[in-house]
Amino acid sequence: MSSDEGGGAGGSRRGLWVEEPARRRRMPDPVRASAVRSVLVVAVTLTQATIAFFLSLTGSWLAFPMVLGAVAATVVATWAVLDVWITRQTWNQRHGVVSEPSSTARLRRREARRAAKATRVASRRAGPVRIAREDGPLAGFGRR
Repeated sequence: MSSDEGGGAGGSRRGLWVEEPARRRRMPDPVRASAVRSVLVVAVTLTQATIAFFLSLTGSWLAFPMVLGAVAATVVATWAVLDVWITRQTWNQRHGVVSEPSSTARLRRREARRAAKATRVASRRAGPVRIAREDGPLAGFGRR
């Protein structure tokens, strides 16, 4: 057993749940709602088109209405996918960074990047950080 698995006598134990930072920022709520709606519409359209295809192969009388429905659903699915793009563009225009040299938002982002870089540099210089144990001998005295 390795010390990462908690089998060692003096090894540190790793918790069951480990938080990891997100790789990308979360989509804005209107864009996410539009994307979920689009995925559902496209899934229903693909299912309907598959059923229409198999009904056409069997020569069923339901094939013609299902093909008409699949064509209509394809138009709706195309609009749903375009809606995601339009909603995203609209959100970016209303809440995004203004593309002007004197933009306040751009200045704030630049300052935030500089502060984040300074924090990273300082943490690298400080070396490894110790994590306090919650179950140590002083845990009963309120030290955290």
